Amino acid sequence: MSEQSEMKKTPILKRVLALIGVLILAGLYLTTFLLGVFGSAETTRFFMASVVLTVLIPVLFYGILLIAKVLSRLNHDTSGSDPSGESKEKS
Repeated sequence: MSEQSEMKKTPILKRVLALIGVLILAGLYLTTFLLGVFGSAETTRFFMASVVLTVLIPVLFYGILLIAKVLSRLNHDTSGSDPSGESKEKS
């Protein structure tokens, strides 16, 4: 596939949110590294928070995307049925 056709398939909002997520994670990795190297006894809590968020944020992003995918499939599956629960047949 060409690069243009792939870009058209991915909505701009999804790409922007992915870029924001990458920037947040990169900032957390940098913060964790700097606090680990240059941190003192006073910054221990910030270091631990950074480590926890470095693990927690990707897990939350994955969970949100998984739930969105499941809900999207459920929405597409039920869009072809009428209120009585019977699916519409095309003639």
